[in-house]
Amino acid sequence: MKQSIVHIALVVRDYDEAIAFYTKKLHFLLIEDTYQPEQDKRWVVISPPGSHGTTLLLARASKPEQQPFIGNQTGGRVFLFLNTDDFWRDYNEMVSKGIKFVREPKEESYGLVAVFEDLYGNLWDLLQISANHPLAERNS
Repeated sequence: MKQSIVHIALVVRDYDEAIAFYTKKLHFLLIEDTYQPEQDKRWVVISPPGSHGTTLLLARASKPEQQPFIGNQTGGRVFLFLNTDDFWRDYNEMVSKGIKFVREPKEESYGLVAVFEDLYGNLWDLLQISANHPLAERNS
């Protein structure tokens, strides 16, 4: 049996502002942006550069009960983990583009990590996994 997680839905306030943030500040690629008239919504899929795994589905909050989850999908915990092949390159560029880091870079047993906020306040780990960590082989 072979299975995989294809998309993770990220609740956003506005499609275009979310696309702009992820593509301009984080260099994500816009994979798909298709209008679905029967539901009056867009199917917007983005992916980190060079990634061949799970993508993010930008899902605009369409009901009042979804609004409080914009920026708080995990109740204040780190939600997503962005692995990089060059931590300091990406960290320094993100800082130069105004990305807010809420935890400074730190060396951990699994690698180098810092926590940043996206445009809505969701917390992300920026990390570079150590070569000897079990995930390193899966991500190479």
